[in-house]
Amino acid sequence: MCGRFAASSKPEDLVELFDVEYWDPEETLDPNWNVAPTNSAFVVLERLSKEEARPVRQLRALRWGLVPQWSDSAGTAVKMINARSDTVHEKPAYRQAFASRRCILPVDGYYEWQTVPGERGKARKKPFFVSRADGEPLALAGLYEFWRDRAVPPQDPRAWLVTFAVVTTDAEEVLAPIHERMPLFLDRDSWGEWLDPGSSDPDELRRLLVPPAPGALLATPVSPAVGSIRNNGPELKESWTEAEYETTLF
Repeated sequence: MCGRFAASSKPEDLVELFDVEYWDPEETLDPNWNVAPTNSAFVVLERLSKEEARPVRQLRALRWGLVPQWSDSAGTAVKMINARSDTVHEKPAYRQAFASRRCILPVDGYYEWQTVPGERGKARKKPFFVSRADGEPLALAGLYEFWRDRAVPPQDPRAWLVTFAVVTTDAEEVLAPIHERMPLFLDRDSWGEWLDPGSSDPDELRRLLVPPAPGALLATPVSPAVGSIRNNGPELKESWTEAEYETTLF
């Protein structure tokens, strides 16, 4: 967890919601209701500006699946889509990014699969769409990293790959029966401290990594069609009834 999410907000809306100062309108992404590992998504981050000598809040399209700076290959990305909040400060793959390269991933919500009994004792997977109960986008805590592809000339635009991972935590009590882990989302009053590249004290940063209060999230049963990355559309987030599950082969 988390292995799929939906991100359909317009970049212009994200710029306004997160008080973004810099966004390149040529850096565009289509709405995606079934984002999978190695896909790109918009994230909010802050980087020091040479012109103003201060951090500037930006909206950037990065690839999901963190590749550490020291990695020999970008192939590790599919395995490093999530970072556990309890160990993110000490794991070699994440600790440098946790100290100075933190971001926010704005999503409509994410998908989770619950293992339930099936016919003849065979387990099946029942998908849910988890979103904020108030309908606002989820601001997921994330980390980003730069990776240099030594097989590409330095002047080539493909020489640098920028990737991100989602920070996860223990599931709150409403979601625990579906899955024991969940992505950690941040309240608005902690966005600034989380994004500030000047904040590097691990203990202070870990203070922000607290699970949400019960009741903030809503889990909606959805179509098993979300299990295939070939399916993509707003209908993937629509609620399914128990009767529809009973007549569908998983």
